[in-house]
This record gives sequence, structure tokens and C-alpha cells, in this order.
Amino acid sequence: MASSLLEAGKIVGAHGVRGEVRILSWTDTPGFLAGFKRLYISGVPVRVLSSRVHKGCIIAALEGVTGIEGATKLRNSVVSIARGDALLDESRHFIADLVGLRAVDAATGETLGIVADVLTLPANNVYVIKGAREILIPAVPDFIGEVSIDGGYIKFRLIEGM
Repeated sequence: MASSLLEAGKIVGAHGVRGEVRILSWTDTPGFLAGFKRLYISGVPVRVLSSRVHKGCIIAALEGVTGIEGATKLRNSVVSIARGDALLDESRHFIADLVGLRAVDAATGETLGIVADVLTLPANNVYVIKGAREILIPAVPDFIGEVSIDGGYIKFRLIEGM
């Protein structure tokens, strides 16, 4: 069963002296994480009083965090979001849901292995498939046939040499 919380970033420090924190987002864009009104720090829900994107990070004021001392104590804390609070388009998926799925050749139905990791690279994500051999497949529409989280598989369209 999928976890109800998804790790989405990390508090990397305090911002200013009023207790705001700087959060390094692990999501596609920092703006996605800045849109949440509730975050979870060590599994504890915390209300977000305000948030904004600044230099690639999120600057957030969190309920109960006042002053630089309080913000500094949260440094290196992992920030999570509730799965139910995140609305994704039908064609988008959480990386946490993709890891562990069976990788299948769309043309032959042959199992290639499992999705062991998803590398987030500047151009696009890359699926790491581990089976009899390791295969790296770009996460672009040309290579993705079908993604079925409920079915437990991803069908890939491979090219010669993969």
C-alpha cells in the first residue's frame, strides 16, 4: 500500500530573523510545493502561514516557528506532503509510485526487470531498469507505452540496442 505521506523537500536553513525557513524542493518545480497550506515535518502536520519561491527554494513561515532559533532547529528536517493534498494530471505520477513497478517490453510482453530508480536529470527523467542487465530508458513519450500503477507495470517501447 502506498504511503499517505510523500517526501517532498528538506529544510536547509533559516531565512531572516522572523522564523522563516528555506526549503529545498524535491518536486518538479518549487512552485508546486509552495502551493501547499499544510506540510509534515517528521510526520507532524504543520500549517503553512505563507510561502514563496526565492532563488530556487521555498521561503515558508510555519505555524509555531518564531525567531531564528526555532527555524534553525528544523534544519535538515525532511518535509512531506499528504498524498491526498496533491492533485496530479492523469499522465503524471509520483516517483515513489513508479519505483518497484515491473518493466515490460510493449512489443513482446517480455519482462525486462523492475524500475529500480528514476534519475531526475536536467533534460528529462531516466528510468533505471534492473533485470538480467541494467537498462536506462528516458522518461519521454516516445519510450513510454503505458503506465499502470494499479496493475504494477510500465510498458516501454524500446529501440534497437536497448
